[in-house]
Amino acid sequence: MNISILGCGWLGLPLAKILIEKGHTIKGSTTRREKIIKLQEEQILPYQIQLFAEGIHGDIDAFLSDSEILVLDIPPGLRSDPKADFTGKIKELLDHLTRSSIKNVLFVSSTSVYKDMEEFFVYTETSTPNGNSRAAVEIIAAEKLLTENDKFSTTIVRFGGLLGADRHPVNFLSGRTGIKNPKAPVNLIQQEDCIEIIRKIIEKETWGTTFNAAFPEHPGKESYYAEKAAQNTLAPPEYDHNSPSKGKIVSSERLKELLDFDFQHKI
Repeated sequence: MNISILGCGWLGLPLAKILIEKGHTIKGSTTRREKIIKLQEEQILPYQIQLFAEGIHGDIDAFLSDSEILVLDIPPGLRSDPKADFTGKIKELLDHLTRSSIKNVLFVSSTSVYKDMEEFFVYTETSTPNGNSRAAVEIIAAEKLLTENDKFSTTIVRFGGLLGADRHPVNFLSGRTGIKNPKAPVNLIQQEDCIEIIRKIIEKETWGTTFNAAFPEHPGKESYYAEKAAQNTLAPPEYDHNSPSKGKIVSSERLKELLDFDFQHKI
């Protein structure tokens, strides 16, 4: 199968390598010219593409041509650019998508679309996204644009916080003070499980639905990160206990029901 992955970064690149091992032909995009050679070395057909609300830099039509599936794995980018118009970028992409051979889109979304609350509400895939942060609003709007387009079928995967051998929030939190929401449950997922979920969606052709994807254990932030800091000989973060904790629990039951997926990698 021909698959285009828009965003061959921390998740997209290892995903591409697994899909190639499974016999798929992969086109991959990067925003950096120096990464083109890396993609070529991994047998990925490389494209330098960057989305803007005002237009797209790079040959997006060639990138999409002859592919049946698009994996859309680009972040909103609001941390580095608070004025970034993620919804506008998706609108620009849609102009090209609707004219392409793409039949199915897999959009890598986030559990940030769900609002944190004092009662630690349990969100399932039938829950209405209610996040009100700038990033949540942008992602929710992007999901809506994709799922309402009748030129292709879209599956949404709302991943929890991403973990990997080279990526863990405790490294960022270590030694920090005044962190809010100490009792809030964590909603995390390992990179290997993310890749397997996407692979199963493609293999089972599970299109036109939404998945939550977070490991089914949800310890409180304070206890969890204290344990991880001790395991890695790091200074534990310190928390603000003067106000009630707000958080959520993200349920991922649909993964088992529709994909027969079981998490293999603990957080």
